Amino acid sequence: MKTQSIYLSVLFSFFSIIAFAQTKPAALKSEEIKVWGNCGMCKSTIEKAAKAGGASVAIWNEDTKILKVKYASSKTSGTKIQQKVADAGYDTKDLTAKDEAYNNLHECCKYDRKATVAVKHDKDCCSSKDCTASKDCCTDKCAKDAKDCCTKTK
Repeated sequence: MKTQSIYLSVLFSFFSIIAFAQTKPAALKSEEIKVWGNCGMCKSTIEKAAKAGGASVAIWNEDTKILKVKYASSKTSGTKIQQKVADAGYDTKDLTAKDEAYNNLHECCKYDRKATVAVKHDKDCCSSKDCTASKDCCTDKCAKDAKDCCTKTK
């Protein structure tokens, strides 16, 4: 019985080692992300925010404004990393930091914000059935009907 237990233990260990050796580590994805900022303090904050977003490696270049990240694509994404950077107050290529986060930055860190296109219209433009208005606010959520009114699309 003792011999049988030892034999089973060795056999179990052998198969465990084989299974462990065959598991592949999570694939690391590399990405370059444009991030607005100015100084060494920005560098520290941006890199820290990227790592909080799941990056295993985060290096921001003050001159090129490029953040190079590596991350396990099974655990995070470039969008999640950008969101953490934007939450810290820095505009990225795809996301704009909220004004409150930007305003909380140290004075030397306040950069020239990236240009954003603002479309001025009623927040609930689709609900207005006023056909006399220009309806410039008809967007992908609203479509002009035959009477040139905005209607919600499905």
